[in-house]
Amino acid sequence: MLMETKERSLNVLLIEDDEVDVMNVRRAFKKSTVKNTLHVAGNGLEALSLLRHEEEQSVPDNRLLILLDLNMPKMGGIEFLNALRDDCELRQIPVIVLTTSNEDRDRIEAYNFNVAGYIVKPVTFTKFLGVIRTLNDYWSLCEMP
Repeated sequence: MLMETKERSLNVLLIEDDEVDVMNVRRAFKKSTVKNTLHVAGNGLEALSLLRHEEEQSVPDNRLLILLDLNMPKMGGIEFLNALRDDCELRQIPVIVLTTSNEDRDRIEAYNFNVAGYIVKPVTFTKFLGVIRTLNDYWSLCEMP
């Protein structure tokens, strides 16, 4: 399975305001034996603060991947992408949108910010588990600094 050694482990920042969805991601990681470290931010502002090391519990800079919901309070996903891509220190971080939005407008806007993927959250946990396993397999093959 993914990242057998600590050096190969990813730091995954989940930006999600729905506690049920956060619990589902944690459950899917555990059930799929994903060994990556999961960090959670409840909105875009909180995520930027973690990424910029403005918080006591910041997110490591190396081997970082962001899973991003679009519909959040304070700073939504598209606003976050705009701020992330404008920041010369953070702009290279790969982002996968993981959202309930199936709107073409949201998909196009997200891809305009060079996201690595856009995934509509499946309704059932079984299908969601499949999504997490597929992402895990894909990112385990990618070479990241």
